[in-house]
Amino acid sequence: MKTIGKLVMTATLVTLAACGGKKNDTAVTAKPPVAVECEQVKTAPLTESIEVTGTLEPKFSVDVKSQIPGLVKQVYVNEWIRVKKGQLLARIDLSETEAQVKRGEAGVAAARASLSQAQVSQTRAEREQTRVRNLKESGLATQQALDDARSEYDASRARSEAARAQCEVAAEELRQARARLAKGVITAPIDGVVALKAINVGDLTSDAAAAKPLFRIVDNRLLNLTVTVPSSASSRIKVGQALTFTVDSLPQRTFTGKVMYINPELSSNDRSLKIIAEVPNVPEQLKGGLFAKGRIVTGNQQNVIQIPRSALANWDTTGATAKVYLLTGDTVHAQPVKTGSVNGDRVEIVSGLTAGDQCVVRGGFNLKDGEKVSRSGAKP
Repeated sequence: MKTIGKLVMTATLVTLAACGGKKNDTAVTAKPPVAVECEQVKTAPLTESIEVTGTLEPKFSVDVKSQIPGLVKQVYVNEWIRVKKGQLLARIDLSETEAQVKRGEAGVAAARASLSQAQVSQTRAEREQTRVRNLKESGLATQQALDDARSEYDASRARSEAARAQCEVAAEELRQARARLAKGVITAPIDGVVALKAINVGDLTSDAAAAKPLFRIVDNRLLNLTVTVPSSASSRIKVGQALTFTVDSLPQRTFTGKVMYINPELSSNDRSLKIIAEVPNVPEQLKGGLFAKGRIVTGNQQNVIQIPRSALANWDTTGATAKVYLLTGDTVHAQPVKTGSVNGDRVEIVSGLTAGDQCVVRGGFNLKDGEKVSRSGAKP
């Protein structure tokens, strides 16, 4: 009997031990509530915009070349010097052309003298013809004499026309010589700064078709910012819209431009639309070649629901769908939403939320529908 009692007692202790072990395992494996941060959904004004990136370039810049070959005789400017339109930059030695100009001037003078002499002869012949005609009418001159006077007048008039034509030829030759001589004087075609000087005295220049630039002049007072937008946003772009942007060299400054040109067709490579915005740059703080990051303002709305990007789970930017976790008591529930415009860190919610909802904005990366949570750092 004693043996049987011991066995019963031992079995009872084993059973109690097993039950106690199960309770401890359950306590260890129980998942604690997930700590999340929540924010009350509110409405606010929304500035609609399209994020863009691009490169700044001077709106007005020009490569200055020589129109004729020749040796550089003088150079009047250096790099980084500001110049005005028409200011002398360099001069090419055209001694032979200068001699042609002088010969042309002498030829014009001689042609004009010949014309004057021919005109005097024409006037004399005209008077003689009139005198003979009067004598003929009085019976004091023969018809032969009148015919001779008329012929001399016609000949003198022809000589005058020939002399006048010779004057025009001489004047045209002089004009061409002077035009060639003027090509030896290289001037600034626009206001700006000399960004490149590629010649020195004694260098040999080529004609414009094959020559490298002698100077490059850049006017940074007005810049072009060229950007692209996706085809899905192309219908929202209009001429005159504001474009605000920043550059890495001046991170604390925000600059503004205006959309001026819209490409009439999309790029065949990526179906994007090219846009050019003009950016005033006085004083000249921006430089050509800077990379810019900004946005084109396309409109404004009032009473729009916006939430942080961090509140969106499984965000499909193409389909404009996402999931948001709403808090009810200490439990979260997944709520599908439709997204709209993006304004910095805030995203417009077109449908799925109402003002006053409590949504998870931090800590919801691995949440599941119906999961228990604990709030930390809650925002009103």
